[in-house]
Amino acid sequence: MSQLKGKTALVTGSTSGIGLAMAIGLAKQGVNIMVNGFGEKDNAIAQIKACGVEVDYHGADMSKPAEIADLISQTEKRFGSLDILVNNAGIQHTATVQDFPAAQWDAIIAINLSSAFHTTHYALPGMKKRNWGRIINIASVHGLVGSAQKSAYVAAKHGIVGLTKVVALENAQTGITCNAICPGWVLTPLVQKQVDARAEREKITNEQAKHDLVAEKQPSGNFVTPEQLAALAVFLCSQDASEVRGAAWNMDGGWTAQ
Repeated sequence: MSQLKGKTALVTGSTSGIGLAMAIGLAKQGVNIMVNGFGEKDNAIAQIKACGVEVDYHGADMSKPAEIADLISQTEKRFGSLDILVNNAGIQHTATVQDFPAAQWDAIIAINLSSAFHTTHYALPGMKKRNWGRIINIASVHGLVGSAQKSAYVAAKHGIVGLTKVVALENAQTGITCNAICPGWVLTPLVQKQVDARAEREKITNEQAKHDLVAEKQPSGNFVTPEQLAALAVFLCSQDASEVRGAAWNMDGGWTAQ
């Protein structure tokens, strides 16, 4: 029987992609799930429910602190506790710094970075009361290295890694851990858009565009799968990972080893 059975997780941005895989991976361990996101929520809820756990949904806009406060409050009210927090919600925009719209910068920092501060701020009191918690921040290889035309994303993801370390240190003598997962290329809907754009721009097939995109950065030549990332998240929630604290754990096919 899973040691996580009966606990509750909130996964932000969990209606698709990495977030949905995280939610399903935890649900398979018997964890109840609060779903959040702007994607196909009914499909996501159905997949998670099929794992035999309790599921609810909250449509908080992760750029709005007041809605985040309500999200945490409603999660605790609905399930009795919030034990596992996965900060996954994120958006992307690419442009050079000189051409980057200020509104896009503000939105990316708000959703990709500030939202993780707010969720953690409101989740910690309950975790401290129970002396157990797992906070997992979905960063990126871009929390460790830079790429051109991604100033806001890279800044936000570097910030997430820094926030992870501080939260880990502040709670180092408690049963609460905080770690970051730093994926390389994952074929999410967000990345598929980049693949499609590349295929159209270079007049090549979608498969060739996928290959070329990964080959530029990721020595393995393979996409990381959402399911692989979910398995790492499940491990970080386990007792075996209780002394993994403040790590920025890259799963990137060798990207950051170069």
